[in-house]
Amino acid sequence: MSPSPVLPPPPVSVVGIGADGWSGLSGGAREALREAEVVIGGARQLDLLPPECAGVRVAWPSPLRPAVPRLLAEHRERRIAVLASGDPMFYGIGRALAEELGPESLHVLPHLSSVSYACARLGWPLEDTEVVTLVGRPVSRLAVSLHEGRRLLALSADASTPATVAALLTSHGFGPSRMHVLEQLGSEAEAYVEGVAESWAHAPGDRLNVIAIDCRASQDALRLGAVPGLPDEAYEHDGQLTKRHIRAATLGALAPAPGELLWDVGGGSGSIAIEWMRTHPTCRAVSVERDPARAARIVRNADRLGVPGLKVVTGPAPSSLSELSELSELDVPDAVFIGGGLTAPGLLDACWEALRPGGRLVANTVTLESEALLAERYREYGGELTRLAVAHAVPVGGFTGWRQAMPVTQWSVRKPSASAPVPGDRT
Repeated sequence: MSPSPVLPPPPVSVVGIGADGWSGLSGGAREALREAEVVIGGARQLDLLPPECAGVRVAWPSPLRPAVPRLLAEHRERRIAVLASGDPMFYGIGRALAEELGPESLHVLPHLSSVSYACARLGWPLEDTEVVTLVGRPVSRLAVSLHEGRRLLALSADASTPATVAALLTSHGFGPSRMHVLEQLGSEAEAYVEGVAESWAHAPGDRLNVIAIDCRASQDALRLGAVPGLPDEAYEHDGQLTKRHIRAATLGALAPAPGELLWDVGGGSGSIAIEWMRTHPTCRAVSVERDPARAARIVRNADRLGVPGLKVVTGPAPSSLSELSELSELDVPDAVFIGGGLTAPGLLDACWEALRPGGRLVANTVTLESEALLAERYREYGGELTRLAVAHAVPVGGFTGWRQAMPVTQWSVRKPSASAPVPGDRT
């Protein structure tokens, strides 16, 4: 007799559940939970299930993400149902499960998300409302989304989040913004409070809440646009700052795209890495700065400007570049910017070697020595060699004249793929 075929384990049912609990579930979701031999979820979610769900109930430990592979493997031969808040694929456990098992091993049964409920209560079009999650993330990441007239929904970490958000709005010049805090959406205990950020005085309510923000800037708020070239006064610095117009041109040459990684070598005040990350929520960057005081300043600038995920490595380049490669969560860089230390032996070569094929390298300098080095590499590798000059109008007695800033030489180049010839290669 031929051996019986080995059947794959049953798909994992991922059931979205709202604050309304069992009564709000569809017939299919209820059936999946009744049939499950093991039900995994948060303690609050498990408490929403009736006795007829007879499977073994397993509460997620903390931290949750590292426990996912172990718990799934432990119960994989049984029928598993996983509970999630609202829509499992919207900032929920569904993503981790799909990454671990593959989407073909899941049967996802979504519920209405808290975002859909909030927009329905407020009459806000969902497609025009930006969502920022603050669950397990710094509140400062909200800052990058603050623009006059924008509507935001912030997913709260706990009951204290609304007051923290109100303080952040006020400190960033958005104190006049109106806030709505919607609690226990979809349940019989649903509640709602509102007020203005700069005078927010509501006591903490339910930990399960969503914050809706109608952004309004104060008259003296510093305007921060959505494209590179923020005002220089947006940064704390000691003079080591790529100035606004040069910064905009530099980011244009670096050409950030969603999901890409930048190495910013010679970070100074961190402006290039910060504005790279502000172009899209999935853009990543790591800044290398040898001076500890400046490295700490980069961290403060990144936090204030809404990109607290910027990684900072303190140490000299190129020796510190090896630390970047060893950070397991970082990939090969898609782009490298060199803003200082070009004449350090081996720096340019190390950056070029680290860059992925097809990646971009941009280097700026104001010194003749570094300019000579860039001219040499331009002859060898091609790309574009550009002189950037900016002049500002200033008072000259009772008149107005031009004051020229130091010109900046910029080399930008794309690293060829392995199969493409290197421009200028004479071998």
